[in-house]
Amino acid sequence: MQSHADSYYAASAHSVLDHPALHDNLEVDVCIVGAGITGCSAALNLAERGYKVAVLDSHKVGWGASGRSGGQMIFGYACEQHTLKKLVGDTVGRQLWDISIEALTQMRQRIDKHNIHCDLANGHLHAAVKPRHMKELESWANSLRQDYGYDSLEMWSKEQVRGQMSTEAYLGGLYDSASGHVHPLNYTLGLAQAAAEAEAGAQFFEYTPATRIEQGEHPVVHTPHGVVRCRHLLLCGNAYLEGIAPDIERKIMPVGTYITATEPLGEERARQLIANNMAVADINFVLDYFRLSADHRLLFGGRVSYSGLDPVNLADSMGKRLRHVFPQLKGVKQAYTWGGYVGITMNRAPHFGRLNGNVYFAQGFSGHGIALTGMAGSLMADAIAGSAERFDLFSRIPHHDFPGGRLLRTPALVLAMTWYRLRDLL
Repeated sequence: MQSHADSYYAASAHSVLDHPALHDNLEVDVCIVGAGITGCSAALNLAERGYKVAVLDSHKVGWGASGRSGGQMIFGYACEQHTLKKLVGDTVGRQLWDISIEALTQMRQRIDKHNIHCDLANGHLHAAVKPRHMKELESWANSLRQDYGYDSLEMWSKEQVRGQMSTEAYLGGLYDSASGHVHPLNYTLGLAQAAAEAEAGAQFFEYTPATRIEQGEHPVVHTPHGVVRCRHLLLCGNAYLEGIAPDIERKIMPVGTYITATEPLGEERARQLIANNMAVADINFVLDYFRLSADHRLLFGGRVSYSGLDPVNLADSMGKRLRHVFPQLKGVKQAYTWGGYVGITMNRAPHFGRLNGNVYFAQGFSGHGIALTGMAGSLMADAIAGSAERFDLFSRIPHHDFPGGRLLRTPALVLAMTWYRLRDLL
């Protein structure tokens, strides 16, 4: 059991509240396992409706991916819309698309309503590294405009990208004015505070792992020093569920991803790197992604680990990637380097559903969850309150277990990912 990762986000968190560990038995309407964005969002929505809610986390609120990520809030899904449409058909695909766009709107509304100070900034660029990327982005943009009426997209040439970023690394890109970026830990902490201050006042318990669950008419969650009995149970641990729900854990794979933060560059130098303060991600399968922080650092993410082990010389390798994009940062110190796990699915589509009717889960955001996790929590809350239609749309997405079970699924995935890494080089 640990406090937050040694990251720039933890160092710049506005207020990290201490919540007690559970040392008693509780009876509540809803128990939520996992105090990331999904769990905090569900708690907020339910507490606003008057439900008695308990949220359990093995560590601190926002300890996992919700408090460590790149902070990029982007439209759509990790699997991309054309793949989603093949999986569920045109009608459901359109409904799921609309939910993803609503997630961006909801996020901005919550930040405003609850006065969450999380450095919200607008704008995002999907950057092309190779000529074929430009063709893919053009096709993608045309489809989203024509089929879904998504008109906030602009194709940028190399010169247009160069006008906003001081780098020669990209041939162009697809800019979206409706996407953006935030400080993810401060956003998560803000949701938790809003949930605790809502009408029914959600209770948060830190350093309280769920060791076992009993399903049934009244689910029971066992912890080291108490049990929680409830009418509804939400499993929001994603890559960190750790053995309490094997049936759904087999559908996701924890994958390590990493970020480094430079020392403060000063406003002038930072804006020379990214003039319009947008977030950026290339479209390689193993991608680089980056943005500026509110105090004018460059936050640069990339690298992945499928083995469960962090890469050797992580800070050095991250620094090399950073300087490949921005060679003018040679000699700039890296103040923080950290990582964490995201939960990916086989098809990269999100995995939402139920176990035995009153146990809900949302997982497998596949690195595309800043906005969608908040919407997932709201949809689970809606389902508990009696409006389950939109949550149940996600159960139409077919999902499969990762092959090989716990022992062999990691080496099997490493072999599969080798092909994608080779493709990035072509």
